[in-house]
Amino acid sequence: MKRLALMMAASAALATAGCSLLGRAAFEQPVVKLKDVKLAGVGVMGGNLDVVLSVYNPNHYRLDATKLTYQVNLAGDSVNVASGELTDKFTVQDNATQDVVIPVSFTYLGLGAAGRSILNTGAVNYHVLGEVSVGTTVGTFKVPYSSTGRFAMSGVTR
Repeated sequence: MKRLALMMAASAALATAGCSLLGRAAFEQPVVKLKDVKLAGVGVMGGNLDVVLSVYNPNHYRLDATKLTYQVNLAGDSVNVASGELTDKFTVQDNATQDVVIPVSFTYLGLGAAGRSILNTGAVNYHVLGEVSVGTTVGTFKVPYSSTGRFAMSGVTR
């Protein structure tokens, strides 16, 4: 009787592990791209940016994002403008795209040479990177993203 119970428990564990592996194999990574960087406001001491990410879900089921980490660097990654995490949950429906806005505040003093470049030329190179944690019916996944470009006071150029 003990052997039968042990065999049944082992079979159940193997079936569960097999389903989990199949589910993970069927999972397609979401595509996270930098859509836009908008100047939300500027003042004497600094300003605010809205970093807009586009998250595409290629799966046939929705993804529930539980956390998004970010880092915004300027001037060839030499100046970190902001880093942190958003814990506002958002959902990306199956085969759909969702925009996510990351509000970033900065001071000119904290920007150093990058700030002088913005003030003098009106433009600076940027790098936005991080990862999105998504929950699915087959588990939780962390999806990295990274985009570079040039921010000009008139808008983003690539």
